[in-house]
Amino acid sequence: MTLRLSGELKRKIAELLVVRASGHQFDSQRKYPLWELSNYELKILLENGLGGVILHGGSVSDLKNRCSMLKNWARHPILLCADVEEGVGQRFDGGSWFPPPMSLGLKYQENSNEALLLAEKYGKCIGNQARRCGLNWVLAPVCDVNSNSLNPVINMRAWGKDPQTVAELVSSFHKGLVSEGVLSCAKHFPGHGDTEIDSHLDLPIVDNDLSRLKEVELIPFQALIKEGVSSVMTAHILLRKIDNIHIATLSKKIVIELLRETLGFNGIVVTDALIMEAITNRYGPGEAAVMAFEAGADLILMPKKPFEAIDAIADSILNGKISMARLEQSLDRRNREISKLEKISLTSIEEDNLTDEEEFEKKDEFALSEKLLEISITIKNYSYISSYKDSVNLIRVDDIFPCPYLSNLSPAFLIPKELGYKNVVCHPSGVNPWEKNNLKEPLALDRIGKGPFLLQLFVRGNPFRGGQVLSEPWKLAVEQLQAKGLLSALIIYGSIYFWEDVVSCLNPAIPCAFSPGQMPAAQKKILQSFLKSNKEKIANKSNAINFTD
Repeated sequence: MTLRLSGELKRKIAELLVVRASGHQFDSQRKYPLWELSNYELKILLENGLGGVILHGGSVSDLKNRCSMLKNWARHPILLCADVEEGVGQRFDGGSWFPPPMSLGLKYQENSNEALLLAEKYGKCIGNQARRCGLNWVLAPVCDVNSNSLNPVINMRAWGKDPQTVAELVSSFHKGLVSEGVLSCAKHFPGHGDTEIDSHLDLPIVDNDLSRLKEVELIPFQALIKEGVSSVMTAHILLRKIDNIHIATLSKKIVIELLRETLGFNGIVVTDALIMEAITNRYGPGEAAVMAFEAGADLILMPKKPFEAIDAIADSILNGKISMARLEQSLDRRNREISKLEKISLTSIEEDNLTDEEEFEKKDEFALSEKLLEISITIKNYSYISSYKDSVNLIRVDDIFPCPYLSNLSPAFLIPKELGYKNVVCHPSGVNPWEKNNLKEPLALDRIGKGPFLLQLFVRGNPFRGGQVLSEPWKLAVEQLQAKGLLSALIIYGSIYFWEDVVSCLNPAIPCAFSPGQMPAAQKKILQSFLKSNKEKIANKSNAINFTD
């Protein structure tokens, strides 16, 4: 395979691209090879002007080494970013992994001052850990107002359900984030919160007009533009009352007229990933890149075929469809933000020089994680559950490939197993727990076990899952198990909307719990509280988990 870039024009265009790469060092370690470029391709692009890399996977040590490697290959200033909306540990092992932003949106309703203080600490921790790993651009915060409870992709990633809550919380988060010397990104403009389709899978169509946007969706973006946010990411949605032809990412009416001219934003405009199916189902790789650039985007994130995207933009400039002035304008915006990073690097912000024996997560960061878990978890009825002969720990997940919060060593598995529960995991690629066309008794008990059941449901709006859970009758399943006296306890990790719906039918005598966070730390905290009377028994059996309070 021969790949090359030639000429000054293509080198300049390459500066506008941000491509996906694994956080691991070797090609064989890539988890998503269809999206993550090989080292061969990365090195060629970086040597020829590539503007940035978005990273995913590995540990914080892997990431630090990878960032250093990419900088050496580039030999020019590059943007290194990641989607770490919920902490560096969300994507890279060893970092802090916090409950999702909506948990602070819920806290805001009880105590706004505490929520705002925690949001600032949340942002500061992410900024600090990102910088210590070698990242200089954090693709956060999400500024979408999750006004639609059926939203399958924003959901708990949003900071709230109303615009003022979101505006205040993202402003506090942003203050903390940028204090650590990294660039920020407000997303997904002009608002992805009122959708029922995941733009990773198809195109959401929204009928909100400009007056509605001004009343709801635009308020958080306006707040961050006022705060000097470094970049704004566009949404792959069709607002047909504003532009009934072009997706927002590809729309001059949205990017130039609304964002640039009406809201006065003059920072970097970056597309959402162009490999998402809202785009790829309709446009070719080169065509999508050209349309996004024509519409006003400065940076092209994750084009499906980077070399083709560069060639297509170059052709459009050479044939006069796009002006050189337009290219220079985007380069100027990028360089302006890069220069801010260079100035910050000369300040007294210290680098991370931890030894192998030290933990990456500092004590105050761990304390913040614990505090956020504490305020976000709800536990009702502390009756301790115990196991019986045929007890089943029934776990529901979107899928196990990949499932960063669940493995055979996760507390959701390990703690019930130590008590004698049989672990059963249901997901689309594995056990199907459902009877066909039986709404009265939807769970196939002959297939999953006699019970009683500890029910742990991991349900949350997640990219690429669509509205999968909406077709699963878990509320009816809970009613079925209750009626038969087979429900020992219910735990829901993820969506507050799902929790409120399912718990409404629950017998108040049955122990139940909710956590917005799905990470192992949340699992452990809830299961310890349920199984506290068995703590000594479990601790004697297992060295894998620390059961101290």
